[in-house]
Formats: sequence, structure tokens, C-alpha cells
Amino acid sequence: MKVLITGANRGIGAEMARRMTMAGHKVTGTARDFSAEYRLDVTDAGQQAQLARALDGECIDLLVCNAGVYLDKGLSLDQYTSEVWAKTLAANVTGVFLTVQALLPNLKLSSQPKVAIISSQMASHTRAPGGSYAYRASKAAALNVGRNLATDLKPEGIAVGIYHPGWVRTDMGGVEGEIEVGEAAEGLLKEFDALSLETTGCFRTWDGRDHAY
Repeated sequence: MKVLITGANRGIGAEMARRMTMAGHKVTGTARDFSAEYRLDVTDAGQQAQLARALDGECIDLLVCNAGVYLDKGLSLDQYTSEVWAKTLAANVTGVFLTVQALLPNLKLSSQPKVAIISSQMASHTRAPGGSYAYRASKAAALNVGRNLATDLKPEGIAVGIYHPGWVRTDMGGVEGEIEVGEAAEGLLKEFDALSLETTGCFRTWDGRDHAY
């Protein structure tokens, strides 16, 4: 299987790439710097177009939209700026859409193409403990984008799933996270395997549960 993972240079992205490579899959990774095979700032339409040109004619069986930011962790209400909102939404929402848009021709070359969007349980309207306004809003929007992509891409034979990776002990999740990176990656990869046109539009957790929208 041919896989492309955004944000593959660290955390969950790096661990998923490592495991899939060890399993014999051809994995292409991207990162905002030069620490992955391809440099890609997912918010930059020019870099998206450059990546699409570099991969022209190459099949992608699984596209994992993993790149994202959490800029407002721990911010109080009076610390928010328009820049925090703009950068968060650009990376976590626009970046997902631009990535799928740019690599759609590659997905169409696959016999069973899939798109996996890493969102968060913080996307759910059933969870409102306060704080993290920009991150929560961006992940809710990514969930919405994913479900609508599932509708539009189903006639093309492309399945789309949206996933909560767990509260993972990473730079983003922090040391207080509930699970290790390896647990999250293993669970997510099982969920990606199970994704099909019958389950397209699903919002699932890393450990195999349906999540409330």
C-alpha cells in the first residue's frame, strides 16, 4: 500500500510512518521543515501545488491528514489574539482541505483509496469544559470538513474517516496524556484498515469506538 502522512516528522505521525514502513508499505512523509521526505506547510497553497507536481502520476492508497497545531493550550480568555485564531484554523482546517484537494488525482489512481483525518474528541459538541477555544473550534471544523468530503467523494470511490487519536503523551498532548504514542498509532492504523465506503464519514476513536459528533 502507498501511504502519505502529513506531519510525519514527530509524535503520532512519525510513529505511524515507522510502523507502516516496517509492515512493508511505501510511506511518504511531509513536514513543515526538512525533517521529512517532502517539505510541506499545509497552509501554503504554493507548497501544496509543488507537492502535487512532485507526486504527479503516483498512486496514493491512504492519505493521512495528521499535521496540526495547538497554539492556545493553557491560554486564558484575555490572552487570545487574532493571530492565534488565524494560524490555528489555517493549519487544522484549511490545511486538511488543501491537502485532500491537491492529492485527489493521486487518490483516484488507487483501487481502494482512503483519507484519514486526525481530529480530536475536542471536536465533539458534547464536550464543553471550557478553554482551548481555537483548537476546539478548528477540530470541530475539521470534523465537519471530513464528513462533507465523505459525501462528495463517495461517488469517486474514496472513503473518508475522522479520528480521535487519544490523549497522547507527545509534545502537543503533554506529559499528562493518558496513552503512549505507540498505543495511539497502533489503534489508529487498525481503524484505517477497517475504513470502507460503508463506514465513510465515521468519527471514531483510536481504540475502536464511535464518537459522538
